Amino acid sequence: MLKRKATAYIKNWMDTKDKKCLVVQGARQTGKTYIIERFAEENFEELLEINFKQMPSAMDIFAGDLTVDNMIMAMRFRFPERKIVPGKTLIFLDEIQECQEAITSLKFWAIDNRYDVVASGSLLGIDYKRASSYPVGYVDYLRMYGMDFEEFLWGMGVSEDMIENLCGYLHSKTVIPEAIHSQMMNYYRQYVATGGMPEVVQKYIDIKDFREVDRVQRNLLQGYQYDIAHYATAEEKVKAEKCYLSLAKQLLDKENHKFQYKEIEHGGRAQKYYSSVEWLLRADMVQLCKRVTDVRFDLDDYARDDFFRAYTTDLSLLMAMKDFSLKQHIVENTLAGNSKGGIYECAIADALYKKGYQIYFYKNDTTKREIDVIIQKDGSVVPIEVKSRNTRANSLKWLMKNNKDISYGYKFADGNIGVSEEGIITLPLYMIAFI
Repeated sequence: MLKRKATAYIKNWMDTKDKKCLVVQGARQTGKTYIIERFAEENFEELLEINFKQMPSAMDIFAGDLTVDNMIMAMRFRFPERKIVPGKTLIFLDEIQECQEAITSLKFWAIDNRYDVVASGSLLGIDYKRASSYPVGYVDYLRMYGMDFEEFLWGMGVSEDMIENLCGYLHSKTVIPEAIHSQMMNYYRQYVATGGMPEVVQKYIDIKDFREVDRVQRNLLQGYQYDIAHYATAEEKVKAEKCYLSLAKQLLDKENHKFQYKEIEHGGRAQKYYSSVEWLLRADMVQLCKRVTDVRFDLDDYARDDFFRAYTTDLSLLMAMKDFSLKQHIVENTLAGNSKGGIYECAIADALYKKGYQIYFYKNDTTKREIDVIIQKDGSVVPIEVKSRNTRANSLKWLMKNNKDISYGYKFADGNIGVSEEGIITLPLYMIAFI
């Protein structure tokens, strides 16, 4: 059983005095159903699970009056073997985007407050808009992502004590012993090649065969393409799929990683494809990194909607868009050219996305200086440069020198820990998981 950080969040939700319903949202195959089922096994006497894709006829439970007593009565008729006892039964409404009335019902479950109700689904950013009454104020949210590097380490058998010891070097800004550092870099390369989708990680842990990993990754990518075909409007289906499948070329085959519509098709324009990018964003299939015109708080005030980079929401999907040999080069550390810089930039963006950061980048057209990633942390702007080798971060050094409001910045590189006079903190690439 893979250990996930989301379990602690769900436990905290359970322990709150006045519970709302819990909505677990996120992209498909990130482990939403699995984590809720395991939590129910450990914390409830009974689980009543309704998967609306698997059991569309169960939508009838929500077809009449949405009072809790009526819904419970309908559930007991439909599932006579279930007792459905308050405090002892977890009611789990899975793939809830398929039943708009079930979404509406969350308000009434929350007001009643006798039963513990968890809902889950993919593409909720799209389908919630069709709900007859969105339950604003009656639900708590948990966004599920693919596994981050720390969760991957847990799966590989690395203990929390060992990780805590590793983080000690981060906090003290002292050099990590080479034996530990080299092993962590090996783990990190395996993680980047595998990605964070739980099914992929489990397959790798079980058999350590990257060809089987590749097969699972490609199946997941096909599932995402199916979702586009199933949920996107007729006007968007083909365009959204073309946008999505262009990401590997946009991010790994070019030196400039700005999203370019001409890479989707010859002569492609924003007028034709921007709505498709928006659809992918709402569907949790991409995250956007917008360009900012100034590096100061609040970054969103300086962000450009028409100039951005687009990343997959998990590295597993990016890997599936490329040839199998890419994984081999990553694990063996033989990457070269644009792919090497591109893949680690994607890995840093992936880690920050899974930590809940909105990411930006900066480019000065006059000086040609560019900062790979910028985040806001504790009310301050934090610039980040990503280096596939431990080379100089000249743009970051320039920014630190010319912007006194920025107290520190990170350089993530294939190297060890160090701190410069300018306030640049150099960290190994894998340390992005712990900042």
